[in-house]
Amino acid sequence: MTQISRRGMLLGTFALPVLGMGMGGMAWAQSGEVTISHYFTGELGLKAFNEQMQKFTEATGIVMKESPVGHEDFKTDILVRAAGNSLPDVFSYWAGARVQFIVDSNALHPIDEMWAANGLDGVIAKPVADSATLYGGKRYLVPMNYHYAGMFYNVKVLAEAGMSAPPATWDEFLALCETLKGKGIAPLALGSKNRWPAQFWFDYLLLRTAGPDYRARLMSGEAKYSDPEVAAALAMWKDLFDKGYFTENANADDWTDASDKVARGDAAMTLMGTWITGYWNGNGLVPGEDYDFFEFPAVTDGVPKAAVGPVDGLVISANTANAAGAEKFLAFMVSDTGVQAAWANAQGALSANVNVDPANYNVVMQKAAATVAAAEAFAFNYDLATPPPVAEVGLSMFTRFIDDPSQADAILAQVATDAETAFKQ
Repeated sequence: MTQISRRGMLLGTFALPVLGMGMGGMAWAQSGEVTISHYFTGELGLKAFNEQMQKFTEATGIVMKESPVGHEDFKTDILVRAAGNSLPDVFSYWAGARVQFIVDSNALHPIDEMWAANGLDGVIAKPVADSATLYGGKRYLVPMNYHYAGMFYNVKVLAEAGMSAPPATWDEFLALCETLKGKGIAPLALGSKNRWPAQFWFDYLLLRTAGPDYRARLMSGEAKYSDPEVAAALAMWKDLFDKGYFTENANADDWTDASDKVARGDAAMTLMGTWITGYWNGNGLVPGEDYDFFEFPAVTDGVPKAAVGPVDGLVISANTANAAGAEKFLAFMVSDTGVQAAWANAQGALSANVNVDPANYNVVMQKAAATVAAAEAFAFNYDLATPPPVAEVGLSMFTRFIDDPSQADAILAQVATDAETAFKQ
């Protein structure tokens, strides 16, 4: 397991050759270019992101010099670049603990003046701005979009299983799973090959039982993985595996494999973020007719209902060679409603810009927006809510657990020790 500490970032003496850095970066800055690295590759929207960047270039004359990196590789790659003082002018990043980690290493450029000058208080939804942009009292991130994780399902399969209304409680959910299993259909698809898709199960089971305040304490290290609340959530997850509700060999599939199983009707449901809608739409599925979603069921009475998801944003490196150009790019990408609407639809996301007309969203995404608005809390998903070294421990825990749920107690005991060590890095 790769361990990346904040001290290691500060003391890093190695630098990878990164497109647009060094003297070349200075030359580009003088000629009106901005270097950017992002993780919007493949099914996550490379073509659409390039189209929006081109609109910026046409509007300003500033050329964006990009170096996209695959979603999973990006998580380590950007920290290596930070350690080597070789960050691009702008890069995409996930709001929450990951941004805080780099802010604490003095590797980001604050954007308070740009934010005020462009009136972004009137552009960004306040709950998103409060949770995603402020770190240590300063603003560092401009949100591009946000996602919501829900139980996405095959409409025809659940109709044939007799579902007249989505399950609102855990008992109703278990009954639905049992009905599907009885019909020879796998209730739940999970593609955890890259680890992160598993996190939503841990997130929601913990949030629906122990609640958002406890979960926040666990993510910050105030609560412990040895606590009974964590054991109880993992036991509920284990029960689903023991009952045979998940498709087999989940760690051999990625999230698109799991999505394809639901689309084909080989499985009924998958717990996934709204980016699945962009993927399914691209494959010809019709929102509301072929697929829909319901929110994760309530488990414990009286626990505030939280929505889970990531906020994708753009940040500027502290050593940028073109701060003015970089700030113009961030302001444009979030302020232009046409850009925001096009990007949100291509990504299967919700815009962070309050001025985007909800009519731009399909019926499923409109329902997702309403679900988030009605939630009592919005929680970043696991690997964005806890520091990167701890996230590595947790993501590896999910993989080991899915491989052999019978070892849940032993795995959790080891994680309790490993997490305490990781919090000290």
